[in-house]
Amino acid sequence: MNQKSIICLTILLLLVVTGCGKQQASRPPQEVAVKAMQVMQQTTPVTYEFVGEIVAKDEVPIKAQVSGSIARKLVKGGDTVRAGQPLFEIDQRKYLATVADAQAQVAQAQASLSNVSRDVRRYQKLADQGAIANQMLDTSESQAEQIQAQVNAYQAKLDQARNDLNDTLVVSPVDGKIGVNELSAGQYVQAGSTVIATVSTVDPVQVRFSMSENEYLKFARMGNSPDDWGKNLKLILSDGSEYPVAGHLDQIDRGLANQTGTLAMKASFDNPNQLLVPGMFSRVVAVGETRQDALLVPQRAVQEMLGKTFVTVVGSNSEAVSKPVKLGPKIGNLQIVEEGLTIQDVVVVEGFAKAQPGSPLKVTMIGLNDLAIPVAK
Repeated sequence: MNQKSIICLTILLLLVVTGCGKQQASRPPQEVAVKAMQVMQQTTPVTYEFVGEIVAKDEVPIKAQVSGSIARKLVKGGDTVRAGQPLFEIDQRKYLATVADAQAQVAQAQASLSNVSRDVRRYQKLADQGAIANQMLDTSESQAEQIQAQVNAYQAKLDQARNDLNDTLVVSPVDGKIGVNELSAGQYVQAGSTVIATVSTVDPVQVRFSMSENEYLKFARMGNSPDDWGKNLKLILSDGSEYPVAGHLDQIDRGLANQTGTLAMKASFDNPNQLLVPGMFSRVVAVGETRQDALLVPQRAVQEMLGKTFVTVVGSNSEAVSKPVKLGPKIGNLQIVEEGLTIQDVVVVEGFAKAQPGSPLKVTMIGLNDLAIPVAK
C-alpha cells in the first residue's frame, strides 16, 4: 500500500468516526418513566409513636401460707382463674391434728374455768354472809382470771390452727391467667417463701413505653399535659393492625431514667377478648398538636443521603429536580414537609432512583389510592 492510499484510508476513518459521534450527540437522552403525585395540603393532627411492650397490670406470685407437700393440683398451667378459686391443696393431715389438739386444750381449760367459776359464786354468797374471810373470795377470783387467760390463749391457738388448716387450700387472689411453670403435686413448699405459681391479670393490660426528654419538652411547650394527649391512645400491633379499643395513660414515672434519659410510662387498655398477651410489642400512638395547612408527601418519596433529606420533583420542562427538604412529624404513611416544597410541586414517588438531576421524565400522575396509603385524618 503506497503513501497516498494510507492517507486516503486515514481520512475515510476520521470521517466515519466524526459522523458516528455527531449521530450519538444528536440522539436525545432517553426519558425515565416515573410515577408522581401533587404535594397535598391539609390541616391535620400530628401523631407521635412510641415503641411499647404489653405487660400484665398485676403479676401476683402465689405463695403458700403454710408449709407442706402439695397434695393436689386443681388447675392446669395457662388456665384462666377467678379470684378465690382454689388452685392447690397442701397436705392437711398435720394441720387437722393441730386443730384437734387445740380443741382439746380449749375444752380442758373451759372445764377448769367452769369449776372455778362455781367456787367464786359460792364464796361470794358466803362472804356476803360473813361466813368466810374475803381473802378466800379474792383467791378464788384470781384463780378464775388465770384460767380465763388460759382459755383465751388456747382459743387463740385454736383459731390459728383453723386458719392454717384453711390455708392448706391455696386460692387465687385475683382474676387472671395462671402461668405454666407452676409446681407439681408432691413438691414441698415453704410457708411465705416458695412461689407455687404466678397469676397475671388479663383485663385490662398495660403497655409500657418511654418518652425521650425532647419529646416530653415538646409536649410541655405545646401546652399539652398528659391529661390532654393521654386520654385517647391508639395501639398498633406488630402486624400493623390497629387494636380496636382505645386506651388511656395510667402511670408516669417520677423522673427520667439516669441511664437512658427517658421518662417511663404505662397506658391501660381493656382486653375483653384477651387478644393482648404480656410480652407482645406494639406502638402507642398519641395525638399532639394540629398543623394548619400542612404540606404532606408519601414517606416513600423521601430520600436520605449523608444525613440530609431530599425529594425529586418534576421540573418545569418535565426534568428531574432534586430539592432538599426539612421534615416534620409522620402522619401514618405520610410525611409533613416543613421547608423545601410548595403546594405547586409534583413529587416523584416511584422511579426516582433512575432519574438523575436533569433527566427527562415520562410522568404518570397517581393518587393516594394508587399507592394504598391511608389519607391522614
